[in-house]
Amino acid sequence: WLCALVLFALVVAVFWPATGYEFIDYDDPPFVQENPFVNTGLSWANLRWAFTAVCEQWWLPLLWISFMLDATLFGPGPFGFHLVNILLHAANAALLYGVLRRLTGSRPQSLFLAALFALHPLRVESVAWITERKDVLSGLFWMLALLVHLRRAEKSAARSGILLFLLMVLGLLSKATVVTLPAALLLLDFWPLGRLGNREGLKTCLREKAPLFALAAAFAALTLTTPT
Repeated sequence: WLCALVLFALVVAVFWPATGYEFIDYDDPPFVQENPFVNTGLSWANLRWAFTAVCEQWWLPLLWISFMLDATLFGPGPFGFHLVNILLHAANAALLYGVLRRLTGSRPQSLFLAALFALHPLRVESVAWITERKDVLSGLFWMLALLVHLRRAEKSAARSGILLFLLMVLGLLSKATVVTLPAALLLLDFWPLGRLGNREGLKTCLREKAPLFALAAAFAALTLTTPT
């Protein structure tokens, strides 16, 4: 875990200047800055709103709740929102290192690839733009789901399947693109896990993913039918 901690600290250090940024005048005002439900923090009324609100055709209750928690802990200013984005991204980088380490068995290569992901310029938008919290928040559940799937592949357990399902639900409540998770897990089963080498392996993997594909279909239908 030392490499993961070093990577976490490196990501925080590199992105720390973002804590001094203001709100970005593109989506941040309606999502956060001028949103009374977010600015007043966690409350039963605000939680109820989070599960009923639709913004630009997206239903993202966990995103709203995370913003409300930031406002409760740090106030309505931009600092807390930026800080949490950075911490989430750093956690994602550390988790990705764990995933790659288990897949490849190589510490230096895994650390290099996780650092490349974490520090690549394309990640700046997801971290420095407060509204893009949905990217790093859903990414957290995505990375955790990958780790649970790897553990399940090594030692099948019913609890792992339940946990994987719950992680996908949390990811979908943060960003709808998590519907692609079951397909990504199947790709991992094919390579490098090599679980699809015969018909029985294919049946097992498809049976494992059936609840996830059903969940993905349900959320896809929900997103397509949600009014703007």
